[in-house]
Amino acid sequence: MLEILYQDEQLVAINKPHGLLVHRSKIANDADEFAVQLLRDQLGQTVYPAHRLDRKTAGVLVFALSQEINVALQTQFMERKVKKKYLAFVRGHMEDAGTIDYPLKKERGTEQEAITHFTTLKRGELPFPSGKFETSRYSLVELVPETGRMHQLRRHLAHVLHPIIGDRPHGCNKQNKLFLEKLGMNTMLLHATELSFNHPVSGEEITIKAPLFGEFERIIALKELNLNHQRDSC
Repeated sequence: MLEILYQDEQLVAINKPHGLLVHRSKIANDADEFAVQLLRDQLGQTVYPAHRLDRKTAGVLVFALSQEINVALQTQFMERKVKKKYLAFVRGHMEDAGTIDYPLKKERGTEQEAITHFTTLKRGELPFPSGKFETSRYSLVELVPETGRMHQLRRHLAHVLHPIIGDRPHGCNKQNKLFLEKLGMNTMLLHATELSFNHPVSGEEITIKAPLFGEFERIIALKELNLNHQRDSC
């Protein structure tokens, strides 16, 4: 059963697990389960995904329960009226806060504006040798994308040399291998934690939050990591 975070007569939101595709895709022929079909069967009615999350990304995913509501929600996304927040666990100690303003290319080479704001929440390290250092450093960061490009957060963090742990192909293969061998972790540590938008019928601002899944929680709770609080809130 999918975890339902919010539901009314017009829309429903779930906490999408890591590894679950939103819908069928030609580039993922190995999958036989999809959020659209699972939620449709769970609710016993047709659902329409108002936006997308990468297969490897977990967190808030909103569906409309009619085409009309779907159009209204998608319009808010296209007009950048939806506020999105993510948590990511990355390599290295990031700056306290900043903005990554770096255009990203589409498949055909066309550049698109891409902007991501970040705040470093905690920093820590694990006893994994890295080059001349005896340990490896990590950060837990909050990400607020201003634009919504394909793999934007993953590509932006790789661009500033703080790739998301567990990300392939944009991440660090050496770190991903370490987490698999040392910690048995093969999950990309990126989670859509919060989504805010205006309800398409009532106009009321709706904020939906998604708790982290166990694997993400397990990693950031490691005693060896000793994550130190950098901010008062997450």
